[in-house]
Amino acid sequence: MDTFTARMEGAWEWWSAAIEEAQDGHWVRDTVERQVMADIRAATNALHGGRLAPFTEDSWHVRIGRIANWAGVLRLAARAGGWELQPVVGRGPKRPAGMAELLSGIYAIGEQGEMWQKQLRESGPPPEGEIARAEGFLTGPGSIEDLELFFYD
Repeated sequence: MDTFTARMEGAWEWWSAAIEEAQDGHWVRDTVERQVMADIRAATNALHGGRLAPFTEDSWHVRIGRIANWAGVLRLAARAGGWELQPVVGRGPKRPAGMAELLSGIYAIGEQGEMWQKQLRESGPPPEGEIARAEGFLTGPGSIEDLELFFYD
C-alpha cells in the first residue's frame, strides 16, 4: 500500500543503496552525474535561511510547494541523464545502485509533495508530522541537502 510511511521508508532505502554503492567505490559518478546533482542543488534551494526543519512558521502552501518542487526538478534531471525513475514503495533498488536509484528515492518524496498540493486544495493540509518528516528528509544536516558530502569522487 502506498502510504506516506511506506514512501518515506522506500525513499531512505533507495537513497541509502546508492550512497553505499558510492562509498564502497562501486559507483563513481561521471561528469554528467556530478553536473546533474549540482543543477538539482541549485534548483531546489529551500531558501530556509539556515533554519532547520520543520518550517512551521511558513504557510502550508510554501511548505508543501517546497517539497513538491523536487518532483519536477527530478523528472527533468532524469530525462536529461537518460535515467528512469522507479516507484520505491514495496520494491528494493536494483544492485548495483546508482543515479537512477538515488533520483528515484528522492523523487518519491517530491511526488508526495505533489499529492499534498492536490489534497491541500481539495480537503485541507496533510498531517503536520508527515510534512515535518519530508522536510527533514530534504533539508538540514544529513539530508538530501547535504548529498554532495556523501560522495568521495
